[in-house]
Amino acid sequence: MRIMLTGATGMIGSAIVRMALAEQDSVLCIVRKGTKRLGNIPASPSVSVVECDASGYHSLTVEGTYDVCIHLAWDKTFGQGRDQVDSQLANIQYTLDAVRLAKRSGCSVFVGAGSQAEYGPVTVDLKGDTPVHPESGYGIAKYAAGSFSRLLCSQLGLRFNWLRILSVYGPHDGKQTLISYVIDCLQRGVSPELTKCEQLWDYCYADDIARAFLAVAHRGRDGMTYPLGSGQGHQFSWYVETIRNLVAPDVALRFGVKPYYPHQPMHLVADISELTNDTGWRPQVSFADGIRKIVQH
Repeated sequence: MRIMLTGATGMIGSAIVRMALAEQDSVLCIVRKGTKRLGNIPASPSVSVVECDASGYHSLTVEGTYDVCIHLAWDKTFGQGRDQVDSQLANIQYTLDAVRLAKRSGCSVFVGAGSQAEYGPVTVDLKGDTPVHPESGYGIAKYAAGSFSRLLCSQLGLRFNWLRILSVYGPHDGKQTLISYVIDCLQRGVSPELTKCEQLWDYCYADDIARAFLAVAHRGRDGMTYPLGSGQGHQFSWYVETIRNLVAPDVALRFGVKPYYPHQPMHLVADISELTNDTGWRPQVSFADGIRKIVQH
């Protein structure tokens, strides 16, 4: 399979490249101009790189033809940037530009990265057809981008799939994520300051997320939106205690010191039955093994 991949230097993108190479696929990585994270992308004769900001997708022309476009690139994904209206609105246009780039490049399949933020507050396990009530600008924009790109793919004759990622962890994770923060504190012998960690969450390792994207690229059902997680939920305190027991068993955990951030989802578990039925994908890496891989990395 010949893959066009945006957002290739991030945690999920670099994992997709690794997993694609293991399947003997070739990958064109479209990355930000001047990025300092090119080292995250594995070096291989089957990997090529084009530097282009998302704002340039509308005029980008690439050499050769491709089978599938996997679109991960997104600006302002954490902190206050998630509610920057103009930035999030631009992300919607960049997604549509990526669809048109895919069409120009010969792709027959477009797979986009959505988010659990599209659902808003829920109390049930998430399905593709679970009603959405996004509260953050990020969630609103992701939902709009998925809806518009589905429509555009239908008009252009591309098979469309949208994967709403819940919670992912792995090498090359951002320093601002809670798991990175907890691991860093524990490795320094510092007690991490935490919320009450009562939320029920579903974490999935980056390599498993990457395998899911590739499985959908091969076998996804046209028009389907798939929530993407491990399919198993645990209270967040369980995740933190598992990390502590693996990294620094003697360091205390300070629960309840910090407040929950705005739009904090308290129930975040994926129902992966449709994804598994359509593609055969199942997660392979346990949470503890994933943490061990991060620490070794």
